[in-house]
Amino acid sequence: MPNNSDANIATADVLTLLLHNQHALAAAIEEVALWAKAGGSPYTHDDAVTALQTLDTNASAITEAINRLRQI
Repeated sequence: MPNNSDANIATADVLTLLLHNQHALAAAIEEVALWAKAGGSPYTHDDAVTALQTLDTNASAITEAINRLRQI
């Protein structure tokens, strides 16, 4: 398969933007989690923390993909 560096760069750039969006969403969910915890909603807080863990796991995978694309 031929190396298409322009496509790799474009893909890495788009993934980087999506990763920035993911970080922004994580920050917002964290605020909601803290608000829920302070308001006495431990189940909502736990659900938000679970969502944050998923975002964190996926952010790591996205970061690895970006790095691989930029090395090609």
